Parts: sequence; structure tokens; C-alpha cells
Amino acid sequence: MASVFPISGQELAQWYHWAKQEAIAAHISPSEVDWLLQAVSPLDGLSLRLGLFKERSPIPLKYPLWELSQLWQRRVKQKVPLQYLVGVTPWRHFSLKVSPDVLIPRPETELMIDFVVEAAKNSPNPDLLSGHWVDLGTGSGAIALGLADSFPQATIHAVDTSSKALAIAQENAIHERLSAKIHFYQGSWWTPLDPLKGQVSGMVSNPPYIPTSLLSQLQPEVKEHEPILALDGGDDGLDAITYLIKTSPDYLVSGGIFLVEMMAGQGEDVKQLLEASGCYQGIEILPDLAGIGRFVVAYLG
Repeated sequence: MASVFPISGQELAQWYHWAKQEAIAAHISPSEVDWLLQAVSPLDGLSLRLGLFKERSPIPLKYPLWELSQLWQRRVKQKVPLQYLVGVTPWRHFSLKVSPDVLIPRPETELMIDFVVEAAKNSPNPDLLSGHWVDLGTGSGAIALGLADSFPQATIHAVDTSSKALAIAQENAIHERLSAKIHFYQGSWWTPLDPLKGQVSGMVSNPPYIPTSLLSQLQPEVKEHEPILALDGGDDGLDAITYLIKTSPDYLVSGGIFLVEMMAGQGEDVKQLLEASGCYQGIEILPDLAGIGRFVVAYLG
């Protein structure tokens, strides 16, 4: 059983004020303090924003206050992402374990599950919902879990080159009680899935797509702490996406779905690559939460 460290509302209010000031001085959003406290205590966002917790006592924390202060100092001074500091992040309705061995799943990527569900409904192939679905470069397993949750009749296959990432993905599948539906493979992209050629209903991937020359311009939270392997897309950022466009037709069924995330501004290039291959139809650039084209969906012709 995990240890609990009780603290009075007044003590926590003092810490809360201090942490917010530290955030402002370091040009970090003060809302991250709320995120941290919600991750390590039973407090909700409303209670924190309105200061309702000040009169509560005791408030149980997952860490003693001195350790919480150390964590926050690592966030402020070393720019370590909060998700790595507490070891979990919310994604859709899951609570996913994360570490510097995996990319932190972003809220934008949640949209991929909604898009692929809609695409499956729109496909002329009615068997997609119960077929084989693939998450290439699974990382924390987020997309694979989203697929398993959304397609209860399907079999999910998740691939990653990193054994450490796969270990985390498998832990997340067990935690979310979806491990029986997901098969995990270590290898490069489609390579471990040769037995599935011509049988895959859909491939969903958030591949590396940042041009190598831009990596040094990323926020320190990203470039200094997240895995470069999951970020570096080569000279033009399209190495992995180009490879997936070329190889996926060997694995997808007729009407099967191809869906990838990409960087803002890459949409037209990716669309042209899909068109030039001559294998895809119904190609569409899809927007993220801010209305910016960040995903491309296509169907195998």
C-alpha cells in the first residue's frame, strides 16, 4: 500500500503560493502547479482555483512536502516535464505511466482515435471493425489502448524498436485491463508483422516528424528530456512518414485505413506523397484542437 503524507490546508496553501511564484519567475504556466497537486492529492481543479482546500485538514499527499518541493525545483530549474516527475499522465480516459523512455502522449493525439473511429464507419469495408489494427511506434501504448477501447471486436498489434518503451506500454495495457486484446512486438515499423500482410484493417501512427535541423529549437522540456528517437524525422521530417506510405499497402486490406500525425505545415507534402504512390484514395488533411492540419487519413484503394 502506498504511503500517505498528511498536511494541513494552510501549510499546503503556503506551498501552493510559493510554487506559483516560482513558476511565474521561470516563465512556466502556474496552472502546472494545479496539475501537479491534482496528481499527488485528492484535490480537484475547482478546489484549487477557489482556494477551498485551505480550510481542509488533513490533506493526504503522495509525497512529503519537502520531496514535493524538490520535484517542483526539478521542473523549474531543470525543465523536466511534470509528467516524467510524477510518472503518469492523463490521456483520453486513461492514466498512463510515462518515463523519459517514451514520448509524453499529447492531447492532440487523442483526436486520432476519434478520427479513426469515424474513418472506419465511413469505409466501404464493413469488416474493419473486427479486424487487425496496428499502432506503429507505440511508445507508451496510448494509441494501441485507444484502439483496443474503441474497437472491442478487433485485435490490436503494437510495435516499437525500444524494449523499455514496450515494457511501459505493456504495463499500461495491464493497468487499463486491455492487455488481452493487444499484442506487443519489438522491431522496426512493419517488420515484426509480416504474417499480417494483406490483413490489416488500419494503421495508426504518431511517428517522428520533426526535421533534424529544428530539434535544437524545441523547448528544453522536449529536446533535453523526451526521446530523440521519437522526434527526429530526418532532413525534411518526413523520413518515417514516407516509409510508412510506401510499405503500408502491403499490409492493409482493401479499404483499410492509413492515419498518421504530422507537423503543422507538412500536410500538403504528405498528401502529395500519398497521391504519388497511386495506392490510396479519400486522402484528407484533418485539423488538431487549434484547427491546424496535423493528421492525414487515407484509404487503401
